[in-house]
Amino acid sequence: MAGLPGFGFLRNLIERRSLLYQMVRRDFERRYVGSMGGWLWGLVQPMVLLLSWTFVFHWCLKMGVPEGQGTSNYTIFLFTGYLPWMLFSEAVTRSSMSLLDQSNLITKTVFPSEIIPVSVFLSSLVNHALTFAIALVAVIFFDGGISEFALLLPVYVVLLGLFTIGVSWMVAAFQVYLRDTAQVVTVVLSLWFWITPIFIDLEQIPEKLRFLPALNPLSFLVRAYRDRMLTHRMPDWQELAMLAAWASVAFIAGGLVFKQLKKGFADVL
Repeated sequence: MAGLPGFGFLRNLIERRSLLYQMVRRDFERRYVGSMGGWLWGLVQPMVLLLSWTFVFHWCLKMGVPEGQGTSNYTIFLFTGYLPWMLFSEAVTRSSMSLLDQSNLITKTVFPSEIIPVSVFLSSLVNHALTFAIALVAVIFFDGGISEFALLLPVYVVLLGLFTIGVSWMVAAFQVYLRDTAQVVTVVLSLWFWITPIFIDLEQIPEKLRFLPALNPLSFLVRAYRDRMLTHRMPDWQELAMLAAWASVAFIAGGLVFKQLKKGFADVL
């Protein structure tokens, strides 16, 4: 597998872990440079969004938590489901412009450009860890504890990372040649968000449309985060295997696309 582009890139990243660390640190600091609130702003936005959704969907539209979700708190239900989507959408959106933003590195030096989208993901992962910590405290405070299966969540984070990096490699590479890619990504993510069962349970989706979340790897991740944090249900190993397949395919496909397109980056940029 090391010969496949995605895993070959991964091996190179491990070898250049010092450079990767510097890129992640630089990206994280640059996002909040000159800001009085610093990295706290990375937590404020999702918190405000969650409160807004709770107000609209729970208080105004009277939507409740579907049965069997392990909590009666609608905000907790939304929060735990939104966590994987937030990491995925933030990393992909920011990665779409990452090569253009770092074009000086690509054109003036022999630089492993595949490291740039990975550093964006890892920088977003720092915010994810902070937000996850808040969700963890909220679940313990409002629901009195957390499932022992929450210890398996790092496995899902790794699979989410492989899937996200694969998609990020593709959109970043396409943006170098097709400058409308970032706008297309925004539109696609908006549609993708609403076919991901964050606000509702799969049972609430019309039966003839259930193939949409069934083909959506983020559906598996949303459900996994909720089940691992809110319930004591055993993991669905078949679902985990499907998620691993999606992650591997996206990672390898992203590596293939990036490897082919990076040959012309210096000329186009």
